[in-house]
Amino acid sequence: MSELIYNHFDREVHPPYLSPEYKSTVLRAPSKPLIVIKQSLSELTGPVFGEAHVGPLDHDLTKNSVRNGEPLGERIIVHGKVMDENGRPIPHTLIEIWQANSAGRYVHKVDQHDAPIDPNFLGTGRVLTDADGHYRFYTIKPGAYPWGNHYNAWRPNHIHFSLFGPNITTRLVTQMYFPGDPLLEYDPVFLGVPPKGRELLISQFDLSVTEPHFALGYRFDFVLRGHNSTPFETA
Repeated sequence: MSELIYNHFDREVHPPYLSPEYKSTVLRAPSKPLIVIKQSLSELTGPVFGEAHVGPLDHDLTKNSVRNGEPLGERIIVHGKVMDENGRPIPHTLIEIWQANSAGRYVHKVDQHDAPIDPNFLGTGRVLTDADGHYRFYTIKPGAYPWGNHYNAWRPNHIHFSLFGPNITTRLVTQMYFPGDPLLEYDPVFLGVPPKGRELLISQFDLSVTEPHFALGYRFDFVLRGHNSTPFETA
């Protein structure tokens, strides 16, 4: 069985399906007991993700959509390791990344935030972990943005991740936050995660990967099983 499949759902780490303060979960959370459906052959055997699916600039969001100049904002490096509950690396795992630009705007037609779109920053990328489970990518630190959950609601700076194992059923979707962000204590999405799991969603500043005169470094590890597994989105 894949290392990415959860054998234990730790209620002290992972968010519940229903979190009333996070208003969209009221409509999205299941109201009846879940039904386990037998996996089909196509789900168990494909798709298969490998190096052929990752382009030469997919890991560098500061370059992969440049049109006429450098993207605006603070350049950062995000790196870490994908591992199981025993610290064993999980190699060749596809990580997809998407985020807002430095002004807090997504390149998406439903994003109506009154902030500029950066023509040189798409906000999407992907990277494959190496044989030791390590990954690394360049990007622009995302900005905060307003959302309609409640009065004066703002989402903290964050990056979305989707991790794929050997097939589509072994997918993890989560978010990474930044240390010291004052908006964390007001965000229902972050607060919807039990206290034990919240610190697992906050990256750590890492001077060792910071590139002088270019970009600050942050470390964010993914633990995909066990009591300290990275909280995943459930609704």
